[in-house]
Amino acid sequence: MNEFDKTYDFKKTEQKWRNFWEDKKLYNSKPNPGKEKYSVVIPPPNVTGVLHIGHILNTTIQDIYCRYKRLKGFEVCWVPGTDHAGIATQQKVVEQITKSGKSKSDYTREEFLMESWKWKEKHGGHILKQLRRLGASVDWSKEKFTLDEDLSRAVINTFVDLYNKGYIYKGKRIINWDPVALTALSDDEIVYKEKADKLYYIKYFLEDSDKYILIATVRPETMLGDTAVAVNPNDERYKEFVGKYVILPIAKRRIKIIADNYVDPDFGSGALKITPAHDPNDFEIGKRHHLEVINVLTQDSRMNENGLQFEGLNIFEARKKIVELLNSEGLIDKTEEYVHNVSYGQKTDAVIEPYLSDQWFVDMKKLSEPAIKVVKDKSVKFYPEKWTKTYFHWLDNLKDWCISRQLWWGHRIPIWYHKQSAKIYCNTNPPADPENWIQDPDVLDTWFSSWLWPMSVFGWTNEKESNSNESLDYYYPTDLLVTAPDIIFLWVARMIMAAMEYKKEIPFKDVYFNSIVRDGQGRKMSKSLGNSPEPIDLMEKYGTDALRFSLIYLAPLGNDVLFDESNTELGRNFITKLWNAGRFLIMNTDSNSMQQIDANDVVSVWIESRFNSVIKKCEQYLTDYRLNDYAKTLYNFVWSEFCDWYIELLKVETVESTKQERFNFALRIYQNILILLHPVIPFVTEEIWHLVTDDSYKEKSISFERFPEYIGNLSNENIERDFQTLQELITGIRNLRAEHDIPFSKKCNLLLRSDKTKFIENFRRFIIQLSNLESLETIQNKSTVPSNTVSSVKAGFEIFLKLEGLIDPQKQREKFEREIEKLQSYLKSINGKLENEKFLEKAAHHIIEAERKKQQETLEKIQKLKGQLNYL
Repeated sequence: MNEFDKTYDFKKTEQKWRNFWEDKKLYNSKPNPGKEKYSVVIPPPNVTGVLHIGHILNTTIQDIYCRYKRLKGFEVCWVPGTDHAGIATQQKVVEQITKSGKSKSDYTREEFLMESWKWKEKHGGHILKQLRRLGASVDWSKEKFTLDEDLSRAVINTFVDLYNKGYIYKGKRIINWDPVALTALSDDEIVYKEKADKLYYIKYFLEDSDKYILIATVRPETMLGDTAVAVNPNDERYKEFVGKYVILPIAKRRIKIIADNYVDPDFGSGALKITPAHDPNDFEIGKRHHLEVINVLTQDSRMNENGLQFEGLNIFEARKKIVELLNSEGLIDKTEEYVHNVSYGQKTDAVIEPYLSDQWFVDMKKLSEPAIKVVKDKSVKFYPEKWTKTYFHWLDNLKDWCISRQLWWGHRIPIWYHKQSAKIYCNTNPPADPENWIQDPDVLDTWFSSWLWPMSVFGWTNEKESNSNESLDYYYPTDLLVTAPDIIFLWVARMIMAAMEYKKEIPFKDVYFNSIVRDGQGRKMSKSLGNSPEPIDLMEKYGTDALRFSLIYLAPLGNDVLFDESNTELGRNFITKLWNAGRFLIMNTDSNSMQQIDANDVVSVWIESRFNSVIKKCEQYLTDYRLNDYAKTLYNFVWSEFCDWYIELLKVETVESTKQERFNFALRIYQNILILLHPVIPFVTEEIWHLVTDDSYKEKSISFERFPEYIGNLSNENIERDFQTLQELITGIRNLRAEHDIPFSKKCNLLLRSDKTKFIENFRRFIIQLSNLESLETIQNKSTVPSNTVSSVKAGFEIFLKLEGLIDPQKQREKFEREIEKLQSYLKSINGKLENEKFLEKAAHHIIEAERKKQQETLEKIQKLKGQLNYL
């Protein structure tokens, strides 16, 4: 055993054990048919990413289960890796090029990709270095990148296979267009934000008439692409106009008035301008009515040649100019304030344009059917289960997946077009005569590589010879996926689809949707609000273990985490308590740790029984993914029962011959506590483990010890009940002392009245020492209680504390009277609220109940103080 420092130096410790784990490759895994496996694949963070609090929580959860399963004897494989992040990485490279005074157009595709790889090698993977700091026990030898050669083969082979099966097709559709990234996005890659706009009511005059139809729109700039006006066929206001024509303002084109059930008669004027090139619903109406499609925008959201005199203006400039022109011609009837949801690109925060474009799609219908089945029959289980409803809702309303992106960085689509015949060639290899073909310039959506991740990281490339290999056969399917609920569609559902299509087997057994981390006010964390603490700063200030423990302690399954920096103190203080307990035990323990206890030693029997119960709870909570209950159970046991009670009880033992045995036994319990805690706070438990074990453990790690097992016959409900009573009694005595300002250093005389005389005799020495009593006397009748005493009732005992010589009765009486007066004033204000009819009518139910609770608590305090006054 080694010497404990007085205080725990987390900075020195964390660096030391990170190096130890990695240098010895302790967490590297190989297929081992003799052991049950436990495999996890890390959700690959973007290669451009940096660590945030959500990453800390997500990775800590994964690490807890990997470390727990190692302690249970499993062969654990946790695969790390990063995603090439098509849009985000290309943006970074473009920014770098721009700073050098050039633009993307100055580079050929090949030159740009060379710059992209240089950027990736220099800056990419920074987030994995940060995860190293977190203590993630991954197998770094298996690190993967979605553009690795073998993973890329899997992607290209999968595209070719799905194309040949007829699941992939090219179509002209209205897609989500990002005018900054200049690429299509899927529905799942956009976010909606509320935006205040103007709703303009524009007069569309009927041809050769002074009558007009009012059209309400927030986007007058797209009106130049209008090819019809639609009304509801049942709208009596417009029946006479159906089939006639209006003159499109500014453009002066004739456009037809059509009837379509899609139109909501109650929105705006009940008439809708139809712009098939710039609205998905208009596009569908246009198809039904065979309307012309006129695009008025460029890819970067400027007016094109169809924008007439507004060509070259961006959409906001064009909107302003068009409104001015319409106003000057008297064509705007009125304007209203209008708040609506506007779509933005997740990566660029650009306003998304509905844009008519040729794109590649995956027909998802057939792929989704097996994915629905395996979640319904619980082959794949969701934690919390409520997310299954979201999952099924999305799959039941599935749209085809737009998989083409107008980028250079990514997996280029393996499609070639013949220069003369326009024939399409799709293959993993280029055509034999490449000079006669042009390859499709687009790349695949980043998620098209990520949906293969649980298979491809184990060597699956969608080639016949890769369908079975040692790693894939042993580690697949994986056991756990930990991810955020906001990518349940983008990633989770698609991985299940891909796995069922190609492996005919689920990709993972359990999916844990981690909590969303919010600030103390419940707001989503963001840099703009200044409420998102930097994880590295928190680790520097409090320690990595402190941050890990605090987050898990605060993260109930299925609910958001409310977190701010001060919460990290909880973890730091707990680790300090754990450290001090170990230091105290080592200072009082010899090197021969005994393994058995004397059955008559009630303290040791009690703590072993309690610890045995804790083991059972921890196992159950870990199995049920109730991680905050696991953390709270250990926190409460270590802080309260082990440190505050058990260690104090050890000090009561005065017989040297048994004292050493007790401390040796205490050390064994403590060592097992370290093992239970190791999954959540790995650094400090590894450090203490090497301090409380002998030199034979020097080159070993606590990571490969055995998780303590629950043993039924060690549980002793009677002793646990007795010690619960003891704790309540001593707490009652200590509280009574505190209420009367009697310092603990002063010895007191105490009377106890109870029928539990045997209990009092058995635990007399503990009651006396832990309450610092001069004497303890049992009485049968209250009449024998002397004057100048105070009392309370606790755990079936009437406690009488003699005050003679300890306090000045007159001063204490005056103090109580002042407190009663203050409480009565407070009670009067509460009563005033509860007697006010307006308050009772308008206040929410929970607020009224809170006031009633305060009323009851205040009454009880007054009664208690009056009782104390009577005794004085």
